[in-house]
Amino acid sequence: MRTDILRKTALTAAGLAFTTGAIAGPLTAAHAAEAHTRTPTASVQADRKPAGGRELKVDYAAQPNFYYCGPAATRNALSVQGKNIDVDAMAKVMGTTEDGTNSINDITPVLNKQTGRKAYESTEIRSAKADDKQTDELRADIVRTVDDGRAVVANIAGTATDTDGNTHAFEGGHYISVIGYRDGGKTVTIADSANPDTASYRISVDNLADWIATRGYSS
Repeated sequence: MRTDILRKTALTAAGLAFTTGAIAGPLTAAHAAEAHTRTPTASVQADRKPAGGRELKVDYAAQPNFYYCGPAATRNALSVQGKNIDVDAMAKVMGTTEDGTNSINDITPVLNKQTGRKAYESTEIRSAKADDKQTDELRADIVRTVDDGRAVVANIAGTATDTDGNTHAFEGGHYISVIGYRDGGKTVTIADSANPDTASYRISVDNLADWIATRGYSS
């Protein structure tokens, strides 16, 4: 298990049980270089929203246990492309254990394999809080990826407040899918496998960027 910047909190399985979490590792050179060249994808059914927005149709499924958030988020993300991939099979490929899925780098190759091309690459936000440049990059990545008919998978940690004022706390870490945006990407739609009662909510991209800080996302 890695112990550097993107995995500064080491958790036991018992601790993870209360966060539905997963621990992230840093980008490696091999994965960071992945998929710099992007090509158009086949069209995917989606709803075009007013005011510069789009939302993809997700076939939502909750994660079956406390440590499968990585495979479950990936499964939900791939469902917008009409795919239904077994989470146990993905967990095996990702090396998921009761400590969670180690890094966004373990998810990006699965997304690319199931998408059928190197459409995804990993991006990290190394700082403890995202700056304006990192937030703008995240917003642009979400808009580009969703417009391409794909969902983003993000590794987050800590507590964030959605646009309805509800808090979502994953102090030990967690993976989520970003399946839509509005207002040109200023607000994004989350598919969250942790709890079917809060399967979907919206959050500002500024809050999402800070939620991802010290970890990374795949777009």
